[in-house]
Order: sequence, then C-alpha cells, then structure tokens
Amino acid sequence: MNVRMRTALVPFATLPLAACAGRQSVLDPQGLQSDQILRTFFIFLIVAAVVWIAVVIVLCVGMLRRKRAAGQPLALHQSFERTSGRVVFVLGVATLVIVLGLSIVSYAGQRTVFAKDENALTLKIIGHQWWWEVRYEDDSPNKSFVTANEIRIPIGQPVKVELESADVIHSFWIPSLTGKMDLITGQKNELQFTAKTPGVYRGQCAEFCGLQHAHMAFAVLALPPDEYVRWRDKENESAKSPTEPLGKQGEQLFRARGCALCHTVRGTLAGGQLGPDLTHVASRTTIAAGTLPMTTATLGAWIADPQHIKPGNTMPKMPLQSDELIAIIHYLEQLK
Repeated sequence: MNVRMRTALVPFATLPLAACAGRQSVLDPQGLQSDQILRTFFIFLIVAAVVWIAVVIVLCVGMLRRKRAAGQPLALHQSFERTSGRVVFVLGVATLVIVLGLSIVSYAGQRTVFAKDENALTLKIIGHQWWWEVRYEDDSPNKSFVTANEIRIPIGQPVKVELESADVIHSFWIPSLTGKMDLITGQKNELQFTAKTPGVYRGQCAEFCGLQHAHMAFAVLALPPDEYVRWRDKENESAKSPTEPLGKQGEQLFRARGCALCHTVRGTLAGGQLGPDLTHVASRTTIAAGTLPMTTATLGAWIADPQHIKPGNTMPKMPLQSDELIAIIHYLEQLK
C-alpha cells in the first residue's frame, strides 16, 4: 500500500474513535434514569450475544460435520428420537426463560425510568426552532420565572419536565441523565430524571427539526442544593438598571433598535415573546442554544450577524454602528 493510499485511509480509520467519548455519552451515566437505561442495555446485549454465539456454534458444527456417505439412508432410531425430543424441550424452556427474564428486566427498568415523584421540581420546556424556552414553575407566582437554553437543577432531587413544542416536532435528550422524549405541537409529554453528581451535562434536540437542528443544544448544570437555591433566588429577580453612561446607552439602543420587540428583560419595558428571555443572559454559559460559548467576542459576533452564525434563525441582522454594538454588548453583559 503506497503512502497516498495510507494517508487517504487515516480519516476513515480514526472515524470510529469519535464515538468513544464526548460531552454527551450514554456510556457515562450521571443520573438514576440513565444508569438504569445503561444497565438494561448491557443485560440485553450480553443475553443477545450469548444467544448469537450459541446459534453460530451450532451452525458451524452442522456445517463442519462429516458428510454422510452417499446413498446411505438416514437411520431413525428410538434413541435418536428421544434425544431430539429432549433437545427441543430444553431449547423451548431456555427460550421461555430468556424471554420471561428479559421482560422482567425491561419492566423493572421502565418502572425506574418512568417513575413519578409528587415532590419533583417542575419545569416546562417549550421547543422552538432552534432554541429552548425553560419555565420554572411554582405554586407561588413570585417563585416562577423564565430562562432559555440552560437548565439548572439540584442534585438528588427529582425533576419533572413538561415538554411542548411551539412549531415542529423536537426531541429532548440528555444522554448522561435520561432518555429521549418527543415534543409535539398540541400535546404535552412528561419526563422525570434525577442527577446524582454535580456537573455540566450537554443536552440536544434528537429529532431533525430543520436547518439548524444540529445547533439546538442546551446545558444542564447540576448543582448542590444550597448553590441551586442561591441561583434560583437571584434568577427570580428582575434585571437591574445600568448606572453608568455606556450601560444606559445600551439599554436605550436595545429598545430603539427593536430588540425589545422579540426579547423580554424583566423589570424593563422590553417584553417581547418571540425570542429567548434575556433577563440574566450574561450568567449563561453559552449563547444561540449552545452554538457559541458566552464571551464578549461571541456575543458581539452574534448580535452583529446572527444569520452568518446560525442561518435560518428568526433573528435578523441589524444595521448597527460599531459604537452602538459596543453599548448593547456592554448592557447585555450587565444582565447577570
């Protein structure tokens, strides 16, 4: 094999390694439900592998047995018939035991995955093309608030997610914490999961939903309970008005340039419902539904030309002067 051929084969040879690890791996369960899903998968995999190996062995033995002499009739003896009957009986019982056992394992797994807890933290998540609206709901309206593209939860507490779609079919999936569940227009689906360990877990829309389906991600931050309470209390507050001149200019431009027609900033005149809530946008780890990390540079690039970064999304390119862009960026970075 010449050098050119070996070089051409390198990408294909290393491609399978891409599935060995990553930020959203089902092989790294960090939740009660994902742990049960993986355990059930391995049980089915092992049983299926054993059955497959047994079938292959029997098949190979049958193929490799010495052929009977030509013309020699097959002798049917009572001992042969009795042996065959025992084999059929044993195989039948084994099949029944395997099917029954797998059914029990599957049922036990489903009880864990779909178990409901009346004391669960309730979130309503609405899928949009191509971002996630996250509503924290509480019996007290003062403790209910809206955010976007980022979910923060306390570890050890069950979380009930009510799923809806505002347009097409989406699918909610956090591989490290739970399985998939579709979001369907006009229908409510529910999913519960519990994070076991603190960390940041990546979620993804798992149902093709249009041009930017691959860029419809979200982050799940599992926090210790006391840290979660502090975040919740701060997130529930309205945005603070800027005090310095550049921040005030940015707030005015935010309204004047039409941003407030699509986005809400609680505590201000901005009350748009078309796009994500930006009340505490600067406290998020990413922007554009997980497309970019939250930095000054990426925030500016997104505001300046969102269609270049995420073609087809509903945010238009706004004609902004450089000083106007700087002021708006500064204002948004104060929303923490």
